[in-house]
Amino acid sequence: MALTHVPLLASVILLCVCSGCVTAGGVSLRADGSPGPQECPEKALEVMRVLHLNVGDGSIVELDTNQTDTSPITLYDGPVESMLDKSLGPLPPVTRLYGRVWTGGPQVVIRYYEAHVPDEEPMPICAVARLARGQMLKKPESKPGTAIVEFSRAGVFVVNSFR
Repeated sequence: MALTHVPLLASVILLCVCSGCVTAGGVSLRADGSPGPQECPEKALEVMRVLHLNVGDGSIVELDTNQTDTSPITLYDGPVESMLDKSLGPLPPVTRLYGRVWTGGPQVVIRYYEAHVPDEEPMPICAVARLARGQMLKKPESKPGTAIVEFSRAGVFVVNSFR
């Protein structure tokens, strides 16, 4: 009798594995490959309230600590370690920001989910990297899964959800 459920279970597993609309982190992707909206976890919102980090607070970040002061730089789909160049509220320069890079759309999208102040425990946050005037646009020579961008630094801004 249990064998009658095997095809159904196999179909459900196959559907979940083959679903291309959600990344491993649970973020839905738009048609162009850029990430869709995502809520900021309640724990991150709580930590940001305690730290007095408000939506729109910003600083400067080195996008990839392995490519500091380089131009242009190549970013890859997946995890990224960035570093604050200037304080962001109570977070001092050299604080590491950990997040994810998406290169599928016309410009790079970087979302940060964690901050790590030296000699302290990592803490959840929600922030994004941004540059004005299209400076996060990928260069035409970027290959799939990568983005070549002109600058190694960008603005980083606190958000309460990702849009």
